[in-house]
Amino acid sequence: MSFLLFQVVVLAQNNITVSGTVTDEQGQPLPGASVVLEGTTTGIQTDFDGNYTLDNVPGDGSLVFSYVGFTSQTIPINNRTTINLTMQEDTQSLDEVVVVGYGTQKKADLTGSIATVKSEDIARTPSGAAMQALQGKVAGLQVVSSGAPGTGPTIRVRGIGSYVGGASNPLYVVDGTFFDDIDFLNTEDIESISVLKDASAAAIYGVRAANGVVLIETKSGRPNQKPQITYSGYQGVQVAQNLVKLSNSEQFVNLARESGSAAEAQYIENAIQRYGRSRINPNVPNVNTDWYDLILRHALQQNHSFGVAGGSENITYSVGLNYFEQEGILKMKNDYERFNIRSKLNFDVSDRLSVGVSTLFSNATRFRPEDTAFALAYFAVPVMPVLDPSKTEAYPRPYANAQDLGYRGTQNPFPIMENTQNRNKTRNTLMTIDLSYELVPDKLTFKTAYYHNYETLEVREVRLPYFFGNGDAFRENAELIKRTENFSEQTWDNTLTYNDSFGKHNLTVLAGTAFRDRSFELLEVKGLNFPNGPGIGDESYYLDLADTIDTSVDNDRVRVTGDDGAREYFFSYFGRIAYNFDDRYLLYGTVRADGTSKYQEKWGYFPTIGAGWVISEESFFPETNAINFLKFRGSWGELGNANVASSSGGITSEEVVAAFGDTPYPGQVTSSDFEALKWEVTAETNVGITARMFNNQLSMEADYFRRDTRDAVIPVSRLLVPGTTRQNVGKIRNTGFEVVLNWNKKVSDNFSYNIGANFSTLKNEVLDLKGQENLTSGGDVAQRTVVGGTINPFFGLEVAGVYQTPEEIQNDPAAQTAIANGLTVEPGDFRFVDHNGDMMIDAQDRVDLGSYIPTYTFGFNLGLNYKAWDFSLNVIGQGGNVIANQKRFAIRQTPDPNIDRDFAVNRWTSAGSTNSYPSARGIRNPWSNQFLNSFFVEKGDFVRLQNVTLGYTLPELTGKFSPQIRFYVTAERPLTLFNYNGFTPEVQDGRDNQTYPIPGVYTLGVNIKI
Repeated sequence: MSFLLFQVVVLAQNNITVSGTVTDEQGQPLPGASVVLEGTTTGIQTDFDGNYTLDNVPGDGSLVFSYVGFTSQTIPINNRTTINLTMQEDTQSLDEVVVVGYGTQKKADLTGSIATVKSEDIARTPSGAAMQALQGKVAGLQVVSSGAPGTGPTIRVRGIGSYVGGASNPLYVVDGTFFDDIDFLNTEDIESISVLKDASAAAIYGVRAANGVVLIETKSGRPNQKPQITYSGYQGVQVAQNLVKLSNSEQFVNLARESGSAAEAQYIENAIQRYGRSRINPNVPNVNTDWYDLILRHALQQNHSFGVAGGSENITYSVGLNYFEQEGILKMKNDYERFNIRSKLNFDVSDRLSVGVSTLFSNATRFRPEDTAFALAYFAVPVMPVLDPSKTEAYPRPYANAQDLGYRGTQNPFPIMENTQNRNKTRNTLMTIDLSYELVPDKLTFKTAYYHNYETLEVREVRLPYFFGNGDAFRENAELIKRTENFSEQTWDNTLTYNDSFGKHNLTVLAGTAFRDRSFELLEVKGLNFPNGPGIGDESYYLDLADTIDTSVDNDRVRVTGDDGAREYFFSYFGRIAYNFDDRYLLYGTVRADGTSKYQEKWGYFPTIGAGWVISEESFFPETNAINFLKFRGSWGELGNANVASSSGGITSEEVVAAFGDTPYPGQVTSSDFEALKWEVTAETNVGITARMFNNQLSMEADYFRRDTRDAVIPVSRLLVPGTTRQNVGKIRNTGFEVVLNWNKKVSDNFSYNIGANFSTLKNEVLDLKGQENLTSGGDVAQRTVVGGTINPFFGLEVAGVYQTPEEIQNDPAAQTAIANGLTVEPGDFRFVDHNGDMMIDAQDRVDLGSYIPTYTFGFNLGLNYKAWDFSLNVIGQGGNVIANQKRFAIRQTPDPNIDRDFAVNRWTSAGSTNSYPSARGIRNPWSNQFLNSFFVEKGDFVRLQNVTLGYTLPELTGKFSPQIRFYVTAERPLTLFNYNGFTPEVQDGRDNQTYPIPGVYTLGVNIKI
């Protein structure tokens, strides 16, 4: 007994008390962090201020610090009584929990393809549209930018799987609520964005998920967290990038005189008579207008966000305010302003019952640009000024008119820009209430949640009268259009979730129901001749002040004053099983039954299954730092597409009169074009590899997918009756590879860096058109879909070069056939490929000229951190797609307007001058432009320096008030390399008629945390 007592005394003398504080990299305390004596179960969690105290621990032991989302660290005690620790965030941790449908999963347990972008990467992009921040950051995700204020980008996940326009958009889920877009969200309010790319990952959302799902989790407070106050703000300037250079006056005069048109030469003389001769070149009018320079401007952009978050043991809260303002670079009333307020509150009523309430209100005002301004500026001749003082009869300003010089069009964008105002007011109100109750503690949980998204849109279009000539050079009536749209979506979800672990088995089972109610109402009224003129403004823009209400119909036989609405119901049953054995074998399956009032086929059933094998956990796998984690995964699933418009049409009767002999007989003709539609169904197979290598510093995700859409809705010609109806008879396939690599390295306490890259391929193929030879659309800029090709590739003649000499024309049978048929073919005209060999060029020689869908996309990012400095750089790009230069192609129909400088400089002038560009006469020659051809369809490949950011964090102040302050400068889209002859290679549908330029943005900002 004496000996044992002596040993206890000695041991007690070696044990000590250790205390300290655990913080994150920003110096904020981490309440609830775990501090455990290594090799034991002895431990404690940090308190509200991140403090801990451990008694009676051996001085030669070690403490293990861990916290969700941070890298665990083991620190030797070395007889120290105070150990403070700064934990580092671990974005690559396999224990990190990611958001999936109706729940969460560890990264290590995923069998599907999910990509997550964190808040710091999202907020780095100065944009009012949150999805813009994902451009180049997610493999398989195409983001097509838009330059117009308040307009979000076009998003495509793994290609286009529907022939119907707009039916390939993904589903957005914000804290459980469904949306068609998230342009109203403030980027500073977002905690993370997860993109569910494959069917297995997205299937829990059923018929809304066929084109991928984008999950958005907004910021919330943490338990036992002191109130944290944050402010983020920036001020920036937008600069139009890559402006298309138009022909100046001298170049335009040369083109006009070379065209061989006596009328065009006379128009130049008329301009000289009206505006005088240039002192530099007397053969040119004394006017040299750069229309793009005049309609564009530098524009300001600002953003201010204020937030408070925190929590106690039972309550967490988060509140945020945001103001965003963006001027448009088009020089008219063309702005966007948005104010957001949000709140999120969660509280534990008891150990088993918790309640959450969140609200978000967004109030945005957008002044839309005049759609025709860029096309008018492109075609406007440079030998005419904006204003012509001699036009004393013009109103409200003496706008110059190209018709006064003999041209057919007015070619002046300013009258319509300065006398048109299009305002949209959008208000979004999102409310969520959820209740969770643990029926069996830590095992069985019931959750019920109600979501309501209510959106109102108030449109006011003001078109003031003007006069500066006859024909289309005046607007006689003052027009006022008011339109109100109300959209409501209510969702009620009920889920039962069972979690259990026994031995090496880990099981999660989810079962649930979902009810959705979507409704829409529209009211539109048009008034004519309300008070207007100098000194009269917004106070007169009311229908009560209009002289008349317009009840006529437009060109599509639709009344300009009308009332409309729609309502749809959905009800769903769904279930999911996630099984994990010994962290080695993974099984994941879901099934969902969706019912709707939208289609004749009321119910759709959509199963998925996924499996994974963590081979690095096997006993035979060598223990090496070269490969720390290796998982093979695969999945298959089916999804429905509810984005296709519901069935339309019906049985119609028409009274007719038929003559038999000399006697007319009245009668009726009855026809039916009713569309009996059902779901489009997408079946997807995905196989992939997840790996962590070299001490977890290198991570890799690689996937191959095949996505087949069957029962695709396509137009089908009706038998014996002109026209088409939509039927579920098409089949479309998208296949591709995706790979993502990220390297993170901490070199020292003062320096760390990260490098990332992603690359993806995409092949789009049409497999079935129900026996139809093709689907052709697009008018003059033709697009034709055939089996074995892509959706809607451009369709036209292939240019083989330019005729250089009369001898080449004489030796070309196709040219001789054209001349024999009355066409003129001269040197400087295009030479086309006679694909069918019939010695003539006609519609039968048209071929596939390429698709607007990129065949590959890529992104690269670099991050450096040195002491208080941080630097990041992003590069993105795409290729394999083409763009139809519809503006340039329109020149062939209109001999009057200007053309771009690229053509003016490189045009054919004599034998050997060029074999790519036609002559000034040739571009308008009917032989050269009878059909769309490959000269007007250009490559859309580009590489862009997307974002460069440099930041500096000020030294932390001492004392109780110690804010963390970071200043930064950002250049967004400062450099884009491409060969396309347009403002931007990003064109949503590949048809560039008047695309709004995408500006570069240069900002100075500050982040403050208290």
